[in-house]
Amino acid sequence: MAASDDKDQPATRIVTAGRRPEWTQGIVNPPVWRASTILYDSVADLRAGARGDSHHTLYYGRRGTPTQWALADALTELEPGAEGTWLYGSGVAAVTAALLAVLSPGDELLLVDSAYDPTTSFAAGFLKKFGVTTRHYDPLIGAGIADLIGGNTRAILLESPGSLTFEVQDVPAIVAAAKARGVVTILDNTWATPLLFPAIAHGIDLSVLACTKYVVGHSDVMLGSVTAGPGFFAKLRNVSLQLGQMASPDDAWLGARGLRTMAVRLRQHGASGLKVAQWLAEQPEVATVLHPALPSCPGHEFFARDFNGASGLFAFALQDGDEASRAAFIDTLRLFGIGYSWGGYESLALPVDPKRALGRRDDDGALVRLHIGLEDPDDLIADLDRGLAAFRSARG
Repeated sequence: MAASDDKDQPATRIVTAGRRPEWTQGIVNPPVWRASTILYDSVADLRAGARGDSHHTLYYGRRGTPTQWALADALTELEPGAEGTWLYGSGVAAVTAALLAVLSPGDELLLVDSAYDPTTSFAAGFLKKFGVTTRHYDPLIGAGIADLIGGNTRAILLESPGSLTFEVQDVPAIVAAAKARGVVTILDNTWATPLLFPAIAHGIDLSVLACTKYVVGHSDVMLGSVTAGPGFFAKLRNVSLQLGQMASPDDAWLGARGLRTMAVRLRQHGASGLKVAQWLAEQPEVATVLHPALPSCPGHEFFARDFNGASGLFAFALQDGDEASRAAFIDTLRLFGIGYSWGGYESLALPVDPKRALGRRDDDGALVRLHIGLEDPDDLIADLDRGLAAFRSARG
């Protein structure tokens, strides 16, 4: 088959990317190359391998095989302007590697206050012990972040939309302020993926995905990635190798297989999610719906300006709900599983209580996060309707 072309649309590139003939050898899906030891023909070849660049060259199993390279290259090709991608055993590993690639003792990190809890915990724990200070900023600060950038600020971590409360950030404004001061930008882009928000094209330096979610798509693999913009891949790769970070060939193969259908799945997740969100917004038991495509979501104007569509994850607040009535709502649901993560084909419902360094939100007392899977949205709405009846009864 023909290789990817820069003029191809994303839905085409997601099928063709990363499938080099020398890796596939005529097989549609690159096979699983498992390896620890790589054998050399001579001592001279061994020495030459140690002196050369081992990227995309068999050297030792920890440096990767064509199975990992195929997925990494495909993710790079989905980000116009990107330099390279490194794979990790989880999304958390990807976030931490990205931070460690650009931060040193004495540096300061500006961290969005709506970030994924493990990211916040890493900043408050490991990075603090490492000698890096962290300041939190409001996700809607936009260009105002320029006033927070100090002499020791080395990186800004964004997450857009934010975890649990889904504020959409003005990424271009923050990137412009960061570039003007030589500050690195890192974006957790798991919600949108490069299909809905091409982060590198928007000026982000390091784009992080928890591939466990939409890339894999089947709730059966832990996987992460960081895609680097120009000038950042060598540093990312070197730090990742020193940390011993990698993804197994089997997990990379499952990630690559899931990636090929991600565009189709995201369209369905997005359409069903929006239909469910619009229905919830009309229910008297619902105080607010935090879906980036709805005007009720903070930062909706940035979503409308910058994104190519929505995925299937959002939250809503139950009107006058408490822990017991929220639990009654979730426990009644038949088609929604109760569990962490998201991005798979099955719908999920989770009680969430956001922790904020800058103060609590007014509507976070009875928040429910929904991942809308690939079931029929009308069946999901009927299920949620039963849940709201149980909520009304429990609320009294």
